[in-house]
Amino acid sequence: MTIYDVPINELILKAAEELKKIKEIMPPSWADFVKTGMHKERPPVQKDWWYIRAASVLNAINKLGPVGVSKLRTKYGGKKNRGYRPEKFFKGSGNILRKILQQLEKAGFAAKADKGIHKGRIITPAGLALLGKVAAAIMIEKKIIIPKKSTEELKVETPRKKNAKKVAKQVTRKRRSKKTEEGAAEGEAKAAKPARKRRSKKTEEAPAEIPAAPVEAPKEEAPAEETVGQAPAEETEESEE
Repeated sequence: MTIYDVPINELILKAAEELKKIKEIMPPSWADFVKTGMHKERPPVQKDWWYIRAASVLNAINKLGPVGVSKLRTKYGGKKNRGYRPEKFFKGSGNILRKILQQLEKAGFAAKADKGIHKGRIITPAGLALLGKVAAAIMIEKKIIIPKKSTEELKVETPRKKNAKKVAKQVTRKRRSKKTEEGAAEGEAKAAKPARKRRSKKTEEAPAEIPAAPVEAPKEEAPAEETVGQAPAEETEESEE
């Protein structure tokens, strides 16, 4: 049974009722009309808001401790509505938180401590007992049942460390096998396609054949007829000379 198994709102309200019974925790005289931060427009409506804030601070110390006033101011801060201008974050009231821390320390629920660099207040065993008591009452009231943890130890196998060289070789082998598979698939796809007839460029560019003209047989000349009383032309030319 832990504090984290209970709704946080109900835990704070029940713890506030328990803090009312303690004399050291009392609201100051100005608590009725003061605001809890610069970002707020009005004071709290609840009359017992001081005890609710004290219970919330006690829970915050349990989670964040050791914690101081500065961190708690940022936790309880908020954005201020500035009209037409953009909203701006402002921290919560430091005086309220300082007084609550002092009262919790007087009641024995908080104490100053240092953890390395961090300084502030942490929760005491008395404060843890108070929160645990309230959480147990809420669990009984709400009938919250926590499942039991199994006693059997789970065997966890630690993975072996792989050498970087072996991993690189495995990656290269996988890439090569993928490439070979892709190449084989492409070859099968090409083989499945029907082969196209390719024409050579010579046959495509060759001009059309011109039909040969018919060859005529040579004509036989008729022998010249010799006329009677006419001499040949050569003899006539000689006579004239």
